[in-house]
Amino acid sequence: MTDPVVGLTGTLTSPIRGKGLLGEVLVAIRGGTELYIARAEEPLDAGATVLVVAAHPGRIVDVVAWIPLPGDR
Repeated sequence: MTDPVVGLTGTLTSPIRGKGLLGEVLVAIRGGTELYIARAEEPLDAGATVLVVAAHPGRIVDVVAWIPLPGDR
């Protein structure tokens, strides 16, 4: 079963300074918002919009930078 957070977008509330380092992402889910520990392959600034691509035990998610297409905003 896939975690419901996978495929959602969120906003980094703290930066991810590089591979192997952790940040924090706020995701709108289940009618509210929840914080997850985030990790990425590349540095991402706080305030960046990200896409959750995987979820792991302990509320850890893998994210990538999300750049919506012009019609997706």
